Amino acid sequence: MKYIKKVEAETKKEMKKNVRWYINKNVLFISLSAFFADLGYQTVVGLFPILLVLILGASAELLGIASAFAYGGGAAISYLGGILGDRYGNKKIAILGNSFIPVLSFIALAYNPIIAIMLFTGGWWARNFRTPSRRALQSKSVSKENKTRAFGVLHLFDIGGGMLSIAILIILLAFNISLKIIVILTIIPLVLSTASLFLVHDVEHDKNYKNYNNYNKLAENDANFNNSSSRNVFKGVIIATALYGFSSYSFAFPILTIAERSNDLFGIASYGIFMGVSAIVGYYIGTKHSNPVKILALLGYLVSSIGAFLLGYSYMTNASTIIMYIIVALLGFGMGVIETIEPALIALVSKSNKEGRSMGALSASRSVGIFTANLIMGFLYVLNPFDSYLYAAIVALCASMIMLFLGKKFKYY
Repeated sequence: MKYIKKVEAETKKEMKKNVRWYINKNVLFISLSAFFADLGYQTVVGLFPILLVLILGASAELLGIASAFAYGGGAAISYLGGILGDRYGNKKIAILGNSFIPVLSFIALAYNPIIAIMLFTGGWWARNFRTPSRRALQSKSVSKENKTRAFGVLHLFDIGGGMLSIAILIILLAFNISLKIIVILTIIPLVLSTASLFLVHDVEHDKNYKNYNNYNKLAENDANFNNSSSRNVFKGVIIATALYGFSSYSFAFPILTIAERSNDLFGIASYGIFMGVSAIVGYYIGTKHSNPVKILALLGYLVSSIGAFLLGYSYMTNASTIIMYIIVALLGFGMGVIETIEPALIALVSKSNKEGRSMGALSASRSVGIFTANLIMGFLYVLNPFDSYLYAAIVALCASMIMLFLGKKFKYY
């Protein structure tokens, strides 16, 4: 016990020091890859329903089946990508998966719905395949105390690309540019996304960080003491992210809710608010050295639960658009915390040689949840919008409680 207390004291002292933080080359290029990827595929995701239903003449039911097939099947692909990343190298698998995401762009050339669905599914599965390895690369590129910062930067670039894609899409549509031309042009940022990954060094850590080796030595000596709580935290994150996934409806539902209360333009604008707040909060929360378990449970899942309930309540009470925007910002806050802290926590409690597999389990859990959530939310929304949001709030609340319970003994230095 005396040794353990000594390790804790020395490590806490080390954490309080002003460790030099900067965006090293790996963090920069991985984040740039995320930026360009979202800049490309978010446009395709946004236009896919229009291309499939309005241009190719598919039914709404077929669109639902296609979405379920893409998102549901992506869960297994994510886990497979994580396993292969650990075995063959995360950089190789990240590049391999990212190289096939541009398949999405060829939807513009599809001449029937089945081909369009196959292209969309293939590109989306490629995205899922590379995500665990990309996250593992980001984790290995920084010292342990800077993992949340690194994932905060990744989230900022990721969402930033998505926001820019929407802005460009609106401008191009305003100039009456053909949807098919817009979609095929997305291949440019997607190729740049893969090119950025080639500039990443597949290293265990960045040796430029001061005191990194000393910190890891202390952490390794204390590994036996923290193994049990680390396993519980891992289980907690996997279960909680699945539950959050069950409540993580497509943002099409809030857009629809606000549009029904105002107009289409205000509904679309809410998505920009959601992503903007998420990006800023994700980056900011990554700079904090507070207990990540409590941050994830209280500022992530719990805030999202409150936001979902309030959005449903605001619909029932005919609240103003401004009030709904504030609630959407609350949902963005929760998402920013979750997207930053979840992978950081998994990185903190996973063994280095199994980080890809662990990130794969995280992505798979979320994918299964989101697949189911959209079916349930869609059914409940038709019956009563408030019921759908109440369901989402309850499940997110359960995620918060489970995270707090399983992570109560986790020690974060």
